[in-house]
Amino acid sequence: TTVTEYPVAIRAAPVDLSGTSLTDEAIDIAAWRGQVVVINVWGSWCAPCREEAPILAATSAAYADDGVQFVGVNVRDNRAAAIAFEEAYGITYPSIDDSDGKALLSLAEHLPAAGVPVTLILDREGRPAARVLGAVQESTLTALLDTVLAEATAAGS
Repeated sequence: TTVTEYPVAIRAAPVDLSGTSLTDEAIDIAAWRGQVVVINVWGSWCAPCREEAPILAATSAAYADDGVQFVGVNVRDNRAAAIAFEEAYGITYPSIDDSDGKALLSLAEHLPAAGVPVTLILDREGRPAARVLGAVQESTLTALLDTVLAEATAAGS
């Protein structure tokens, strides 16, 4: 697992990410500006994704009242397997069905070309604040979220 944090002063422009959820609902993270957003790229066939799924489910629930929104990007999967994965691990946040690869392409500037899982944490302005390559650990994810939430509060956002 590799963790990268991006200092506020040199963060990239806000990330644009939209698509259709596994349950056919429109998702556009631009609607979540003002919240911290966690994007997790995953596949049901991915062993490290199964390892981190309970952590993501629990952390999304724990931070729901703190202005943190989670969204998955499901890659190279069929819809039935992806939905079964989410149900098995108690994932309640939406995931974009990226069977066409468009969502991943929109994140190409911030993510490696191959390899899942990847977790990208966006600040309240939608800019990448941190990235985790590989399965995220609970202590890492909560520390990164606490840091981004604190800086947003300190900035008066």
